[in-house]
Amino acid sequence: VAPTTPVCEVPSSAMTGTVVELSCKETEGSPPSEYQWYKNGVALLEKTGTGSTRTANVTYTMNKKSGTLLFNTVTKNDTGEYFCEASNGIGLSQKCSVKRMQV
Repeated sequence: VAPTTPVCEVPSSAMTGTVVELSCKETEGSPPSEYQWYKNGVALLEKTGTGSTRTANVTYTMNKKSGTLLFNTVTKNDTGEYFCEASNGIGLSQKCSVKRMQV
């Protein structure tokens, strides 16, 4: 079953230095969808764990299975327009509407 339009939860504002979690979920897709977050139209890289590679300036963890985008400490650089896309390889991927987060 192709995914339906996911529901995105993006806070409209966040305080610098706080923990912020964005979530994305759709329930119709079978097999379960994977989620990809975008900021200002650019796909965010999946990152888990810690590493001192060139992703040192990345302040988030994205979980493609659960659809969460977690900022451990948001900065002003994280201000932007976010949306997520759900896909499971069946039918077209679905995007939620763009929401702006102001830090």
